[in-house]
Amino acid sequence: MLQNPAPGYQGHKSYSYLEPHVDYTVFDLAPEIGRVPEHDLGLTDAQRQRVTRLLADHVAISLHEHPVVLPADVTQLRAYNRTARQRTGYEGLARSGLTAVFDNFMAGASCVTSENGWKWNDLIYAVGMRLSDVYQQDYVFLATSVADIHAAKRDGRLALVAGLECSSPIENELDRIDILYGFGVRQLGIAYSQANMLGGGLSERVDGGLTHFGRRAVDRMNKLGIAIDVSHSGDRTSLEVVEASRVPVFITHAGARSVWDTPRMKPDEVIRACAERGGVIGIEAAPHTTLSEAHPHHSIESVMDHFVYCVDLVGIDHVTFGPDTMFGDHVGVHNTYAGNYAHDTGNRPEHPRVPYVSGVENPGEAFGNIVGWLVRHDYSDDEIAKVIGGNTLRVLEQVW
Repeated sequence: MLQNPAPGYQGHKSYSYLEPHVDYTVFDLAPEIGRVPEHDLGLTDAQRQRVTRLLADHVAISLHEHPVVLPADVTQLRAYNRTARQRTGYEGLARSGLTAVFDNFMAGASCVTSENGWKWNDLIYAVGMRLSDVYQQDYVFLATSVADIHAAKRDGRLALVAGLECSSPIENELDRIDILYGFGVRQLGIAYSQANMLGGGLSERVDGGLTHFGRRAVDRMNKLGIAIDVSHSGDRTSLEVVEASRVPVFITHAGARSVWDTPRMKPDEVIRACAERGGVIGIEAAPHTTLSEAHPHHSIESVMDHFVYCVDLVGIDHVTFGPDTMFGDHVGVHNTYAGNYAHDTGNRPEHPRVPYVSGVENPGEAFGNIVGWLVRHDYSDDEIAKVIGGNTLRVLEQVW
């Protein structure tokens, strides 16, 4: 359910201040609005009005997105990413109803200097190039504090929180965490599916847990005020990060393994441990992740099965949403970078394939439809305010 365009958005398109074909390579891009049919939640006019009011009245934070615009022809994705000039989806974000978005910069698939990605230079290119464009307009701005998020709500702007899914590019250089903080990064993942110097990834047959260096890295993130994410970490590593951190930890984008039994989902033990230390799990919606036996065709209904389960497990104060979406063919992204991601190994129940996740396909529509689903299922205003942003703010007030 798209919202009316934010009045602060003035129509900026990425790199429009530069000369196409001279200053940068031009690609035909996927549309930010209307690429797929609008999902019908069956809302009444009164319910749709309530959705709009809730998003207007309360802070809405997506805990994990990649709000970039992909090439219309997904076979051009590697060439597009190697230029480092991924386009931010300003037009779509202006219709999202969001106050803030945790932008993870497609870092795992940047592949600017290496086809394998995950290198330090790739991250510097990805973050620096994207932010160079953000600074050329006034609607989206880099947020580094809770005060910035509140200012975005007050001023009708969108706060972009810079995050990275994985700390692999810091290698064994602890001070690189400080450098990322200096660049404005305020959220870091420990490992992205494959093990690194900090700890184990979820695709490894044996998770060795948080390393000695990893404990030093967690301590440094705590000291600096960087939110920690264990979404792609192994189970043992996730538990040990939660234990080692002096402040709550995020699972920014995952689901419940008890609902869909794959390594990409989190077991009850990890979800409980995160919540018991004050943390929050963001329910994700990347294609073919948060499925359920009740809804094996991946859609917003599958996603919300994970939401309901997690709320029942740890309470509504510890659940939010990190849809993990982008503008364009996300299934095509997974097909292109399957060898890089390595998070689809292990047990995978058979399920139908879908071309996109209906209702949670992109950052522009996701939160409008999520709030619409919550409204249709009779959640209270206070409950909805918590799960669309209030819970995340509570954690950030402790972490930042």
